[in-house]
Amino acid sequence: MRIIGLTGGIASGKSTVSKLFKSHDIPVVDADVVAREALKKGSGGWKKVIAAFGEEILLDNGEVNRPKLGQIVFADPDKRQFLNRLLAPYISSGIFWEVAKLWLKGYRVIVLDVPLLFEAKMDKFTTPIIVVWVDPETQIQRLLARDGSSEEDGRNRVNAQMSLDDKKSKADIVIDNTGSLDDLNEQFQKVLVRVTGPLTWFEFWRSRQGVSIILASLSSGVVLCAKAFNSNRS
Repeated sequence: MRIIGLTGGIASGKSTVSKLFKSHDIPVVDADVVAREALKKGSGGWKKVIAAFGEEILLDNGEVNRPKLGQIVFADPDKRQFLNRLLAPYISSGIFWEVAKLWLKGYRVIVLDVPLLFEAKMDKFTTPIIVVWVDPETQIQRLLARDGSSEEDGRNRVNAQMSLDDKKSKADIVIDNTGSLDDLNEQFQKVLVRVTGPLTWFEFWRSRQGVSIILASLSSGVVLCAKAFNSNRS
């Protein structure tokens, strides 16, 4: 199984690239979706976050007010790191089970869409790593246009993340999303050809098909050994 790492920054266009993978029938494990599940009312993550940040971050229906929580943690690096530590076990577990389900279904290529891929040290489980990059000012302007937030809030959110230039330096593949949607799609088509090529031997042996072959070979070996042992006894 080939596990592709996909990351970027807020308003970089990573979600658009994720949708492009889905449109080509490549399954995507979205860490943001897993994180939302981890914060659902009554979950273990929900209980820990409420205990740490208080009930004032709740909506009337008892769910976490994510924008309000975001404003709190993006303005305070210590609180942001604390929140990440609280939720990390639940998010990691959720991602693992999503990958396991896709492995059981026999998928050979999947994408892990993780905003904090490097920060969470999940990059070591993925190859190749794709970074969707834009320059800082383009990132700020797209964020303000998308969310209608203040420039101060927007810059706080961008500065709270590892810079895209740092992520770019760690990438195997960089998609430059400073241009138009057509430009992005053209780059994506080239990336798609590259990442859907034949699996390496290591990737094949950790796929469901590879494991099935290993288990079948081991079973055959056991049967042959048993027959040989019985023949010698007789």
